[in-house]
Amino acid sequence: MKTKHVDIYTDGACKGNPGPGGYGIVLVYREIEKKISRGFRNTTNNRMELLAAITALEALNEKCDVSLYSDSKYLIDGMTKGWAKKWKENNWIKSDKKKALNTDLWERMLSLDGTHTIEYIWVKGHNGHKYNEICDTLAVEAAENPTFDDNMGENV
Repeated sequence: MKTKHVDIYTDGACKGNPGPGGYGIVLVYREIEKKISRGFRNTTNNRMELLAAITALEALNEKCDVSLYSDSKYLIDGMTKGWAKKWKENNWIKSDKKKALNTDLWERMLSLDGTHTIEYIWVKGHNGHKYNEICDTLAVEAAENPTFDDNMGENV
């Protein structure tokens, strides 16, 4: 049986950094679109970018071929350039000898990367891309109405 292909669009937003934040997601399978968003009282933009991708991938009920679109260089480069894998191999120490941040989320992201076949695609934010704009709106609205706490993981 052929693996399903899903397009995932994600964005994170933060009012202050750290501060209230949120993420927005649109999953597209064939003609079906599913939107997901969530707001947090105290977080960072990078955590929201990562959590958006993680939440979207965790929403998939089976192994899929995924095209994951994000305007976050942190997320896209962390995965495509192998940074996150190298940080993990080096006990979460980066090449500049500083501790990597958001290791709790990077762990989850790396695990999901092994579950699905994922193509990571960077899109320029605020540039009229239909789904990026929808995700941005969802993320900003979620940040303006946060309902969840974020333990801030390794950022504390």
